[in-house]
Amino acid sequence: MNLDTTNLLVTGGGGFIGSALVEMLLARPGVRVLNLDKVTYAANPEALKRFAREPNYGFARGDICDRPLVERLLAEFRPQGLIHLAAESHVDRSIDDAAGFLQTNIMGTHALLEASLAYWRGLAGSEKEAFRFLHVSTDEVYGSLGPRGLFREDSPYLPNSPYSASKASSDLLVRAWQRTYGLPTITCHASNNYGPRQFPEKLIPLMIIKAQNGEALPVYGKGDNVRDWMHVSDHARGLLMAMERGQIGQTYNLGGGVELNNLELVQRICRMLDQELAGSRRGPHEELITFVPDRPGHDQRYALDIGKARAELGWSPQVEFDQGLADTVRWYLDNRAWWERIQKERYDGVRLGLA
Repeated sequence: MNLDTTNLLVTGGGGFIGSALVEMLLARPGVRVLNLDKVTYAANPEALKRFAREPNYGFARGDICDRPLVERLLAEFRPQGLIHLAAESHVDRSIDDAAGFLQTNIMGTHALLEASLAYWRGLAGSEKEAFRFLHVSTDEVYGSLGPRGLFREDSPYLPNSPYSASKASSDLLVRAWQRTYGLPTITCHASNNYGPRQFPEKLIPLMIIKAQNGEALPVYGKGDNVRDWMHVSDHARGLLMAMERGQIGQTYNLGGGVELNNLELVQRICRMLDQELAGSRRGPHEELITFVPDRPGHDQRYALDIGKARAELGWSPQVEFDQGLADTVRWYLDNRAWWERIQKERYDGVRLGLA
């Protein structure tokens, strides 16, 4: 697929990863983007307002579960591809209320697949041959790794949380619609993302914000759960390369190759804040770290083998982690009004997922 001259329907383009992807797409003047987004609590209204000024951007507010709406948008916009990012994505929230995750992540994906299949079958010639449905998923579908090894694209699915179970289910639906009906799908699994404008229920922004406020920094269990971190811009770039170069029916793992346990990560953030906010505290920010009861079903370790994406897509992460993390810390320091508004209106930092 040539992404320089194409129409793309993006679901969830107002979210953290989705807005990074849309921003990259809009930088290509020959691309037209239609963003279908429900604008839930985690959406970025500032990004949506910024995109609205771009001549090659369109917005439709709606739910991916609304199949007639999706069918109408496909018929009117006539996209050459669909990139599916819309999802409920926070593990702790899924523990508290799994039903919403099942509805959006499973039934919403089903509605998109059915609408896309009908649309694709109505295409002809080169238009039908070029169409792609890119499904964006997570490394969490593979379950929990031991101290060694990496998840590969052929690793078995062993999801352990309601969130990861819902994403695994959606992955399997995408696979079935490709194998049974021939819909040209591609799936990407990503490791943990970070970067500016991430909703502050996630670990990195939550720690930065709480540390600025002098609040306790809650670390689950012993803090020894390991995650593989990737900058959101590397993820977005990988998704575009999967659309351009990925093979139909294939899955690609996109990971940052930076493994840290949660305690090490929080300690790094604290040291960066010690430098950035020198003199604002009597002691180091690490003194705020507090160990709290672990998350139910907490996976021990995630790490992805990205060899297939490197070989077939020509993709590899480019943002060096310490620099990316430092830039992220600086962004939250410089944009206090952004996250204070979220704290006031949508999420005040209270712990979720206590089951």
